[in-house]
Amino acid sequence: MAILRLLASLCVFVGILAGCIATLLLVVILLRFPLLLIAVLLACWIFSRLRQIADKPSE
Repeated sequence: MAILRLLASLCVFVGILAGCIATLLLVVILLRFPLLLIAVLLACWIFSRLRQIADKPSE
């Protein structure tokens, strides 16, 4: 049972590490290409505006 717990913990650790590395690489890519950063920020702004419109009760 201890080996199973160790393997599960190892899988969780590897998953968290991979997620952190992917996030770090994404930040590096966004800072290296400013137009991509502007596009992502614009997409987030449009998405938040659409969510605000969708949350309003219809009259």
